[in-house]
Amino acid sequence: MDQDKIKQAVRLLLEGIGENPDRPGLLETPDRIARMCEEIYGGLGQTPDAHLARQFDAEGGGSGIVVVKDIPFFSTCEHHLVPFYGKVHIGYLPDGKVVGLSKLARTVEVYARRPQIQERLTGQIADAVARCLTPKGVIVKIEAEHMCMTMRGVQKPGTQTVTLAARGIFESESEQRQMFFDLIRQS
Repeated sequence: MDQDKIKQAVRLLLEGIGENPDRPGLLETPDRIARMCEEIYGGLGQTPDAHLARQFDAEGGGSGIVVVKDIPFFSTCEHHLVPFYGKVHIGYLPDGKVVGLSKLARTVEVYARRPQIQERLTGQIADAVARCLTPKGVIVKIEAEHMCMTMRGVQKPGTQTVTLAARGIFESESEQRQMFFDLIRQS
């Protein structure tokens, strides 16, 4: 990431909205924003493959659906550069191999930490799990609130956008999809 370009852009933005970037409260803002960008856009240039490569044999078990639900995430809308956030639910049906549960959360982070749209994020997570684990099927559901709808535009706080991506058996068998939905509804 080019820290200097980010700092210059923030100064121009502040000037553009009529602020003085040299006033005491804003003097360090370009530097703070540049450092923040390293964190919130840290998924750029990364892939989850290294995380998902650490797999374990599912001998003597692991033939049922694996679900990790309520994974919190924060991302940035690529259309307005404001946050959207919510939770991700991931399910997969192993075909001999399972992955450490934290690796699914890390996969979410890799894709969420870049300018993004929710529809693409959902598919990227599903495709990464399918590609790296080659399970019988993968399903990903994301529920999120978009600040571009909350603080600007239609200004409807609390509105949730729900997206779903299904691969393999979850795409072709409604019973498997329903089992996933039942499991994520349970407390």
